[in-house]
Amino acid sequence: MTIEEAQQTVDAWIKEHGVRYFNELTNMAMLTEEVGEVARIIARRYGEQSEKESDKQKDLGDEMADVLFVLICLANQTGINLTEALEKNLSKKTNRDSQRHKGNEKLRG
Repeated sequence: MTIEEAQQTVDAWIKEHGVRYFNELTNMAMLTEEVGEVARIIARRYGEQSEKESDKQKDLGDEMADVLFVLICLANQTGINLTEALEKNLSKKTNRDSQRHKGNEKLRG
């Protein structure tokens, strides 16, 4: 699935199952909540915190998909073409950082 197809699929799902998009502020709060769930799993599974028994069954991929879904909702309702935005962002990063990381001693392991 391309990013464009994902935006179309989410839009169709909202229209068929969701009645309408939540407003932008609600979706922003939901995005923050979903990112927090991803952070919790990563902090406990890959970080130094111990993982609670109740967290061991959580699916990191599913939580990341929740983040992506809400982000796509926000893009759709604010008129952002995520394919174009990502292409532009990658170009910016390439121009700015094409040599920066290669010289970073901290990244050599």
